[in-house]
Amino acid sequence: MLPQPSQLLGVALLLLALSCQSTVGKKLEKRCVNCSYRTYYTYGDGRSLQRVIYQDPVYTRAAQTYGCSGSPCGVNAVCQEAAGGRPVCSCPPGYSGNPLTHCNRGECLDNVDCRGDLQCKDNRCVNPCVGACGIGSNCDARNHVAVCSCPAGYNGDPYTACHLNDPEEQCHPSPCGINTKCEIINGVPTCSCVHGYLGNPLSGCRHECERDSDCGGRDMCSNFKCVPSCGQCGIGANCQSVSNHRALCECPKGYIGSPYTECRPECYGDSDCPAGRPACFYGICKNTCDGACGVGADCNLRGLTPVCSCPRDMTGDPFVRCRPFTKEDLCEPNPCGTNAICVPGHDNTGRERPVCNCLPGHTGNPLSHCSRGECLSNNECPDHRACINYQCVDPCIGKCATGASCEAKAHLAVCRCPHGQTGDALVSCRQTRTFPVAKYH
Repeated sequence: MLPQPSQLLGVALLLLALSCQSTVGKKLEKRCVNCSYRTYYTYGDGRSLQRVIYQDPVYTRAAQTYGCSGSPCGVNAVCQEAAGGRPVCSCPPGYSGNPLTHCNRGECLDNVDCRGDLQCKDNRCVNPCVGACGIGSNCDARNHVAVCSCPAGYNGDPYTACHLNDPEEQCHPSPCGINTKCEIINGVPTCSCVHGYLGNPLSGCRHECERDSDCGGRDMCSNFKCVPSCGQCGIGANCQSVSNHRALCECPKGYIGSPYTECRPECYGDSDCPAGRPACFYGICKNTCDGACGVGADCNLRGLTPVCSCPRDMTGDPFVRCRPFTKEDLCEPNPCGTNAICVPGHDNTGRERPVCNCLPGHTGNPLSHCSRGECLSNNECPDHRACINYQCVDPCIGKCATGASCEAKAHLAVCRCPHGQTGDALVSCRQTRTFPVAKYH
């Protein structure tokens, strides 16, 4: 007896469920053997929605006779007949599950179905930050996309890992050119040329010189550095001049040897020197009087010691300059006392001699000491006193005539004849004489 079509369809569905059980139970972690996948819908960002088509040889053979008319698919599933009338079940877009039993509607079909801080993934609105950023990174969901960034004070790739800033990392790799060194100064990478190099540290540094022509006229190139050409001279030699980066060297006077290797001293002691140059100074025989005394002075040796003196008709400092005598020399050194000045003068016989005078405003003995007076002008005295001989005194003393009265005003003597007397109060005052007057009636 042949099986009924409904019986064949039930067997096919059972076999198909068993063949795809691993796929449905494990949420499609393992693709089923008797299933096929066909792209059903493609999103604008390139993602595609696939339709799972479950096939089974037994079910296919059993269902070819009936096609989609027997409703072989599950709830919410879509049935399409393939070639030969074979039914093909699939979940429509936005649904998932086993199309032979039941298709469940997903939470979303595209990102527009989710909030701005969520993303549509496998028909569910999920947080796009989950697993999107690296270790130590910050994640901010914006417009359905995970935006990763490193926190303040950290750097690195926010999609891989962020780590605490190390200022030295600014020099690795170095932003400087070749032959330079990078240092962190005040948190900023600073470039500088290494020792012996010069140039722009940002683009690269070079040797100071490669040849003599790279140096100044008085320098030469030695070990890639410009050094003074006079360094070619030997020990103790003098560098006279430099020509074409080469030095002209000579031994000092009295020295012997090669000026380009070493110059030896003329003497090592006084005994090595002749009579005219009896003293050995730093390897050179010299006359100690040379340059020891001043201009115009005489120099005489006492052994090796120079003795300087001015000639008899001259004066001055023998170690500086000797000059002829002048009148001003009479006052040098000053023979006068304190607060006194000296001026050239003559005595009673006409011979030149120094004359001492007290300074203005001073009194006393100019040969010993002069003291400052009480005043220099009337302004330094009271109104009833006058400055006379640097002292504030009564201006009436000796100013008025005998018998006249005197009153000091404004530092001056005001003389008057007494009442009943007439005359010049500065010369003489006399009694006033009266004569009788005739009366006429």
